Amino acid sequence: MRIGELARRAGVTTKAVRYYESLGLLAPVRLANGYRDYGEHDVRLAREIRALSLLGIPVEATRPFLECLALGHRHADDCPAALAGYRDAIDELTRRIEGLTARRAALVTHLHRAAHRNSRLSPTEGEEPMTDYTRLPAGLPVPEDDGAADHLRGARMPRLELRATDGATVSLDALGAGRTVLYVYPLTGRPGTDLPEGWNSIPGARGCTAEACGFRDHHQDLLAAGAARVYGLSGQDGDYQREVIERLRLPFRMLSDPARSLARALDLPTFTTGGQTLYRRLTLIIEDSVIEHVFYPIFPPDRHAGQVLAWLGDNTHRP
Repeated sequence: MRIGELARRAGVTTKAVRYYESLGLLAPVRLANGYRDYGEHDVRLAREIRALSLLGIPVEATRPFLECLALGHRHADDCPAALAGYRDAIDELTRRIEGLTARRAALVTHLHRAAHRNSRLSPTEGEEPMTDYTRLPAGLPVPEDDGAADHLRGARMPRLELRATDGATVSLDALGAGRTVLYVYPLTGRPGTDLPEGWNSIPGARGCTAEACGFRDHHQDLLAAGAARVYGLSGQDGDYQREVIERLRLPFRMLSDPARSLARALDLPTFTTGGQTLYRRLTLIIEDSVIEHVFYPIFPPDRHAGQVLAWLGDNTHRP
C-alpha cells in the first residue's frame, strides 16, 4: 500500500510516517519504480507508535515495543525491555510532576503572601486557602431577571442611617447633591477564609471582590462622568469591610448593614445560603434621594463598573 493509505489506516499523518522511517522504526519495501510499499505489519507498527505516544512515551522510545512485536509476540509489551520502557516513562513523568509541584507550591506561597500584604490578618502557616478572588472562574451561572427589582426605580430612599468604614454615619435619605452610585453585594471573600459551600453554583453570588476592584479602578472615571460619590453596601460587619478597604486599597467607603435594614425598607432581593441571608447583587443610581436607575441582575460582576460608567456617559445632565 502507498504512504497515504498507511497513514489513514494508522490514524497518523504522512509526515509522521516519514519521521518513523527516519528513525528506522518503519522499513517499507522499495518497488522497482522507487515507491515505498507498506504492508499490514507496518500498519500495526504505526498504530502502536501512535498509541504509545498518546501515553506520553516519546516516539524515539517506542523501539523496544516494536522489537517485541518483531519477535512474534502478540502484544508489544510482552517483553522485559518493553516493561522497562514503561518504567522509564513513569520515572520521567514523576520527575516532571515533582518539578511542577514545587513550582506550584512556590506560586501559592507568593500568591498567599501578596494577598495578605495589605491585610491586617496574618496568613496561617501551612495553609493553602483560596486567596485570589479577583478573577472569576469559567462557567459561572448567569443570574436571571426575576423582576425582584422592578419596583425600585422612582422609589425614595428610606430614612436609614448606616455605619461606614471610616466610622461615620451615612444617612441614605440625605446622601448629598449629585448622583450617588450605591452598589449592593452579598459578601467579599477574605484570604484564608473559604467561601460558603456551593458559592460558585449560586447565580450572581461569586465576584464581589472582582466587582469592588472594578469600582476601584474606574473610581475617577465615574466621578468624571457625573457621579458625586460611590458606596459599596453589604450585610458584612464594619471590621470585615475595613479589612477589604485596606487590602484592596478602595478609594471609597463601604456601608455595613448586618440587619439588612435597607432590604426591608425597599424590599430588596436577597437569598439564603449556609444559614445566612445575603443581599443579591444590584446597583442603585440615586439623585435627590430618589432611585433614578437600577442595575439588576448584574453579570459579569468584574465588568459592572464599566457598565455603570457607560450609563453615566449616556445619561449626562444637560442644562
